[in-house]
Amino acid sequence: MKISWWQWLPIWRWRVVGATESADEVPDRLPRNGVALIGDVNRMKWIVFDCPCRTGHRIMLNADPSRRPYWTLNQVVRLTISPSVDFKGSQRRCHYFIRNGRIAWAKDSDR
Repeated sequence: MKISWWQWLPIWRWRVVGATESADEVPDRLPRNGVALIGDVNRMKWIVFDCPCRTGHRIMLNADPSRRPYWTLNQVVRLTISPSVDFKGSQRRCHYFIRNGRIAWAKDSDR
């Protein structure tokens, strides 16, 4: 997956920066507030991004409705992912919503 140079500019809102058919093609580092989509034109399989807590872990959300749980992505006006993202690692918990291109941290998050 090739990401355009302008996608690396500091942008405050979350947005889709690229799409590919294979998870192997997603770069190790994505632009700040950037989301990559994996799948084909007719069926998205994964939503991939680096966690907004900036501690280095990657989030991969299932976007295939035939498998549970799954997340939906809406980018009609600004990027929105539903439902919330709840990452529980050994050191921390990151629980947040991505609504209208912005992060809203849940009260039970370690942030």
